[in-house]
Amino acid sequence: MVNQKLIVTIIVGVLGVSACDSLHDQATEVKSDDVQPLTVNLRILETSDLHANIMDFDYYKTKYDPTIGLARTASLIKQQGQSADNFVLVDNGDLLQGSPMGDYVANNFKQKSANSDTHPAYKAMNTLGYSVGNIGNHEFNYGLDFLHQSISGANFPYINANVLCEADCWDNKVKGDNLFTPYIIEEKNVVDTNGDKHIINIGYIGFVPPQILLWDKQNLTGKVTVMGVIEAAEKFVPMMKAQGADIIVAIPHSGVGSPENPIDINDENATWALSKVAGIDAITFGHSHSIFPSSTFSDLKNADINKGTINGVAAVMPGRWGDNLGVIDFKLALQDGSWTIVDSMAKALPIFDKKATNPELVTADKTISDAVAKEHQATLDYVDQPIGKASADMFSFLTLVQDDPTVQIVSDAQIAKVKANLTEALKDIPVLSAAAPFKAGGRHSTAADAESYVQVPSGELTYKNAADLYLYPNTLVAVKLSGAQIKDWLECSANQFNQIDVNSTEPQYLINWNTHRTYNFDVIDGVSYNIDVTQPNKFNGDCALVNADANRIVGLSYTHGDTVISGAEFNAKEFIIATNNYRAFGGKFAGTGSEFVVMELPDTNREALAQYITDETEANGLVDPSADNNWDFVTINSATKLDIRFETQNSELADKFISGYQVRPMRKRTDITDEFGFAIYNIDLQSAVKAK
Repeated sequence: MVNQKLIVTIIVGVLGVSACDSLHDQATEVKSDDVQPLTVNLRILETSDLHANIMDFDYYKTKYDPTIGLARTASLIKQQGQSADNFVLVDNGDLLQGSPMGDYVANNFKQKSANSDTHPAYKAMNTLGYSVGNIGNHEFNYGLDFLHQSISGANFPYINANVLCEADCWDNKVKGDNLFTPYIIEEKNVVDTNGDKHIINIGYIGFVPPQILLWDKQNLTGKVTVMGVIEAAEKFVPMMKAQGADIIVAIPHSGVGSPENPIDINDENATWALSKVAGIDAITFGHSHSIFPSSTFSDLKNADINKGTINGVAAVMPGRWGDNLGVIDFKLALQDGSWTIVDSMAKALPIFDKKATNPELVTADKTISDAVAKEHQATLDYVDQPIGKASADMFSFLTLVQDDPTVQIVSDAQIAKVKANLTEALKDIPVLSAAAPFKAGGRHSTAADAESYVQVPSGELTYKNAADLYLYPNTLVAVKLSGAQIKDWLECSANQFNQIDVNSTEPQYLINWNTHRTYNFDVIDGVSYNIDVTQPNKFNGDCALVNADANRIVGLSYTHGDTVISGAEFNAKEFIIATNNYRAFGGKFAGTGSEFVVMELPDTNREALAQYITDETEANGLVDPSADNNWDFVTINSATKLDIRFETQNSELADKFISGYQVRPMRKRTDITDEFGFAIYNIDLQSAVKAK
């Protein structure tokens, strides 16, 4: 194709403007009638929420895992890059925390107050040619010094537009400055469909949830402030356009959010609202570990899951732990001197498909495994350090349907740690604990994992086991609240269960996977209570009131010696609950929020757990994780034979554990299967006699 505009420019330079008027008119006429605009195909690739899963390896089970890891995603990255005319690669954060390798690196930093080597995440990523990285909320888990030193090992720039420096700023920044570079504009060399070269200015802007001020309060208070995502976008996107960005890619570490309330500037999940900000051409998002586009979002307002758009803006979210690669394909045209998006298509490509004949869709990239070989071995050594012995198995196969040893041992450790650190003013207030299952199958359509259960057998325990029992590096925090607030805390937690119709003979599934995440199913230890699943929920999964008169929590009481405190006396009584920083400062559950916090410890919940295991082993020869069965369901009184079901792992190990530890009668269904690979059990909630 002849570039008519270029010919006219050359002739003007030689003959002058007046001599070329007619030639210009002719060239313009030819262009409008016969010449197609220049087109460029541009592919944007995204990783997000890797959570330090660099290797395709499960450190808890000490075996390779083909469903996770940047080592596998890297093969997809190279395939997709090689098949594209032009491509860029971005990462959307939650990179440095979440696997034992991440813990190993952070522990080394804690011991030495410095990183002695490049973080293994960057040793791997530096081989792949990233254009930019965004900061996720979990990047702040280990403190600002660790974050600053770690990202200095990346050979690509980092961006974030909504975190502002308050004090102790780095890189000569002062109060009010953006702590990170808010955006960059990359001059990307591209070739058009004819093979000719051009430069396209690609703007990247990143965001993190404002809730980091709550979630990592101990690391960030007094050091940073945070703007709302939309507020920051509306400030900086026009600047990017003014500075010559041809297209703008937003990289929010943020879930989809609600179209019904899209203007909340402090919303944790703001992607839907961000798609309405003028000037943004693509959104590569993350945070919620879901996959977009997918059928999960088929009912999302103004979303096209076939093309991968939200409000007409190309958008992709690639799951978590490297299990998918986000891909956006653009067709760009040069029109009147500007690059315009002609078409787009977004999709998430998996590394593993368990339904396929050959489920491993890619092999691991040896370049990645070679880059982190030293840290991989060091992580194996790190997680194998002995910390004690357990008297019983700790499996979470039943954690959603009865009191459970994997939650019990965490609660026991939290109570012991908080009691040991009570001030004189608090020592006479009863200490309880709130803990939730972090590994309970996650049977969501975008994140189903029938292998994701805690599986710690009795006998010698290592740090690997403590990390399996408590997945996150949260810190231990205590709140003081009333018994009435404890009841509402538990009412929100009870949203984990669907309402059972006592007159129906149809199959009814007990666990609410759709709107309630299992990490929000808090069990409060130190009190006794029952859950009546025949009643409606008082709160939804976000703890918003939906039925003011509903009461699922019954028989709530606290026993002190021979005295049982319940009813109005319980509601009025003060308690302390040991929990984690996310829950304590989150303000979602009743009795949480900064105004209720009475103790903040520097210890992580996992460290407290490991120390508890060691202390109990040294004192008693072993630690006893047995569940105390402080909660149960209300027995359903109905003449109708009910068919109540729940899902759990489908394995011989699970079968054996359930047979020996079930509190209520349970029966595995061998006549039906689950689309995600879970076993289906019937649970008898009509029998008043507990199974032996």
